[in-house]
Amino acid sequence: MSDEEAHEAFRLIRWSDTKGEPYCPRCGCFAVYTYKARKLWKCKACNHQFSVTSGTIFASRKLAIRDYLLAIAIFVNGAKGHSALQLSRDLHVQYKTAFVLSHKLREAVAAENNGRKVKDDVEIDGAYFGGYVKPANYRENRRDRRLWFNQSGKRRCVVVMRERNGVSLPYVCKSEELSIPAIQGSVAAGSTIYADEASCWDTLHARYLTKRINHSEAYSHGDACTNQAESFFSRLRRAEIGTHHHIAGPYLGAYSSEMAWRENNRRRSNGEQYLAVTDAALKHPVSRQWKGYWQREAQSSGRSIT
Repeated sequence: MSDEEAHEAFRLIRWSDTKGEPYCPRCGCFAVYTYKARKLWKCKACNHQFSVTSGTIFASRKLAIRDYLLAIAIFVNGAKGHSALQLSRDLHVQYKTAFVLSHKLREAVAAENNGRKVKDDVEIDGAYFGGYVKPANYRENRRDRRLWFNQSGKRRCVVVMRERNGVSLPYVCKSEELSIPAIQGSVAAGSTIYADEASCWDTLHARYLTKRINHSEAYSHGDACTNQAESFFSRLRRAEIGTHHHIAGPYLGAYSSEMAWRENNRRRSNGEQYLAVTDAALKHPVSRQWKGYWQREAQSSGRSIT
């Protein structure tokens, strides 16, 4: 794509509800001036100047628009995600640029689950990630890493609430039992919950019809199973081991939300996924977490940002 073609594609996707006709992102006025020398518009009502990326997650951009379109295409093409290091090589940009860009896309696609509830048949399960403790070299110095006092304290639990043949909602916490309030707030009343034999799920019997499966005896019995929840964890585990190799605790929620989006949209074509991510990015507001991320990191550590 040329820069003109990429700009036109962004314009048509962002203002798809008006067939590409721009309107003011601040006041919503449709009467705008068009600049000939620069790709800008000016609102006749509030005099606000805006571009095709103003007020979106790509605001204050430095890269060319076609680079963002290429980044989105590469991002959706990975079944188990795409590492920031590989993306930096594909786009010929710094690792820092690719890292923040990837997280902006994750934030945009995760926003579609904000306030969403799951209903009907819902599978619930938890899995632990991070906090790896390397075993000692000599056998006599090794400790049982399953015991809590031999762990690093960095391990986090991802609990997923997944509709059968529907959407997945991940939640990150310290342990499975701490996710009960989130489950009760995210699973609609009248739903049927399917869970394993873990004792922390006993509380759910008071509010929902709950069917359990003991994995020490069988993986499924009748309609009682958590196979679709396990499918989500398989994708997230492969992303951790095979693509990213390490996921830090503060970012585990972002990666789990990305894998939930991939699992929810796995039956859609690459073109549909590409348009969905682009649309989500252009409709998402400026990221307060990722805009100026590296400048804040440098200031907090006392390093120069020049």
